[in-house]
Amino acid sequence: MTAPWDPGRVAFAIDRTHSTPITAQITGTLRAAIVEGRLRPGTRLPSWLDLAAQLGVARGTVKAAYEALADEFLVFSAGAAGTRVAERAAPRPVEAKRIDIPRPLQDLERGFSLRPLPFQMGVPAQDAFPAKLWARLRTRAVRTNAMAPVGPPDPRGEPELRERIAAQLAITRGISCHPDQIILTSGYKNGLCLTLLALGVQGRAAWVEDPCYPVARMGLTIGGVTPVPVPVDAKGLRVDMGVRLAPDAALALVTPGQQAPTGVTLSPERRAALLAWAAREEAWIVEDDYLGELQLDGRAAPALASGAGAERVIHIGSFSKTLSPALGLGFVVAPLALAARFGEVAGYLNPAPNVTTQLALTDFLAGGHFLRHLRHMKSLYRERRDALHARLDRDIRVDAFAGLAVIAHLPRGHDDVALAKHAPELGIAPAPLSIWNADPAEGQPGLVLCVTNLRPQILDKACDALAALIDEGTAAPLSARAA
Repeated sequence: MTAPWDPGRVAFAIDRTHSTPITAQITGTLRAAIVEGRLRPGTRLPSWLDLAAQLGVARGTVKAAYEALADEFLVFSAGAAGTRVAERAAPRPVEAKRIDIPRPLQDLERGFSLRPLPFQMGVPAQDAFPAKLWARLRTRAVRTNAMAPVGPPDPRGEPELRERIAAQLAITRGISCHPDQIILTSGYKNGLCLTLLALGVQGRAAWVEDPCYPVARMGLTIGGVTPVPVPVDAKGLRVDMGVRLAPDAALALVTPGQQAPTGVTLSPERRAALLAWAAREEAWIVEDDYLGELQLDGRAAPALASGAGAERVIHIGSFSKTLSPALGLGFVVAPLALAARFGEVAGYLNPAPNVTTQLALTDFLAGGHFLRHLRHMKSLYRERRDALHARLDRDIRVDAFAGLAVIAHLPRGHDDVALAKHAPELGIAPAPLSIWNADPAEGQPGLVLCVTNLRPQILDKACDALAALIDEGTAAPLSARAA
């Protein structure tokens, strides 16, 4: 069905003095006439030559306007039948709907890409990151990557970076491995995902420390593995309890160097017992080396993957705590027997991220900057931890030190989760302790206070805010108020 062209329905007003190009003026006039219904579907528009003559413009100008309308599906070319107005569905009223999709980790993180607050976990010292050096190395890496051959990168990660990491691990963690045993990841969570995919342990059980990193416990559950909480004491994981609770578990997920959140180191006897269980049951030990060599007092304990029994250990490391989570880089060291399997999974499902960042990190390691940075950060974090300890003694009893954090326990019955949610209003962001337990109701309430971003100039203000928060909770437990 066609409708005749009615010039009276389209009022062209070409203004050659206006900054808008003439083509855009013609397009806008026709678009408005079509959208408003003045030009009905099927109407044949004048030919390019006819409309150009009518408006006193070049034929190519009209042609460009018609092509722009065709790109918007407002007109179409009918060949010898000319250009016609397209059929358009009648507009329907848009029903406003509220879409509220919960953000991930909302019970664990106050938000994403926010400025770190004092006491916030998982964020290294922002003021000590070698930003100028990193910017220079990354700029060089961008140029290098732009000139590189265009082809698929190694899904395990850049070979030179894996060689550097292997050399670094030999020095700092005592791990002897081939570079092809190393798979680059975007961080710890991605490393855990890669491990679960490679092992294929869905439907089986896994030992997890109790207390432990909540993300790890939930990550296992999402991955189809049943976490079995195993108590932790002053010597680390209770291996005897793990054997009693789930002797045939497929794996044990542990933080043997510095247990999170207690900070205890797995004792030599427990290490031997854990490795013996894995060998006996043909199970796997997944070693979360979350702080690596950032041991503030003395030398870090050797990695489980460094000695006898290492053939049953999968080592997961990250540069999030030592450098910055913004880098989005970590690694997995697969046992020799599983290296090919991990490489295949990386190739098909989980390739290494961002080649440019990998190249920059390669230069950072090769130049010796990483070891110098670690030495500086250990000294800085010791100073900040000791300063916090001295300052907190005036108002708050500190019960434990744990890695890069201090743990302050609260009396039973206090809602540390509610306190932690309220804390950002006071300008601080401690983490609740109870959620690290498999059963938060049974866990000791408390606050985990990270020391990394406690610069001297904000220490007093942060501690005053913390004291006010705890006083508020002590005067009227938030759990009681909620009831």
